[in-house]
Amino acid sequence: MGFQQETNILTKEEIARAITRISHEILECNKDSKDFAVIGIRTRGYILAERMAEAIGKIDAMDVPVGALDITLYRDDLSDVGDQPVVHKTEIDFDIEGKTIILVDDVLYTGRTIRCALDALIDFGRPKSIQLAILIDRGHRELPIRADYVGKNLPTSQKESVQVKLKEIDGEDRVFIERHENDQNGK
Repeated sequence: MGFQQETNILTKEEIARAITRISHEILECNKDSKDFAVIGIRTRGYILAERMAEAIGKIDAMDVPVGALDITLYRDDLSDVGDQPVVHKTEIDFDIEGKTIILVDDVLYTGRTIRCALDALIDFGRPKSIQLAILIDRGHRELPIRADYVGKNLPTSQKESVQVKLKEIDGEDRVFIERHENDQNGK
């Protein structure tokens, strides 16, 4: 399976603006509670969570705890991932009990990743509430999950994949769509 075309969706500047806007929305929705933390799903969700916490700190002069959540062992498709899935470190060095948790990921698609993240989070305690912040919502939900904060809604087809590139991992910040070609058998 190859790729037909690549379409740019967000530039570095547009990603930064989306993070700033989401950060303002988080503060507005949580103005009565300064007891919240931001936890990102490894790998790109964590980077976005760090950026959101930094933006919130600049906007409201507060220190927001940031954590990283690995959901590898919570996946319902673990056998499809491979015989030796790569497990990364979960880093939540604060108590989530009674806090409002802002869960962050890069792309919301079927909702299965978020379901896994919710299961993983609950193993760390019982937060007051969990809110979801997503850079890209591409639709095609299989579970009744929706984001509270969205950088960009992006209707896509099943033949497309949304790629998020972040400087800390990929050397650049951008979001683009790859449209997949069908092979000769129509798969």
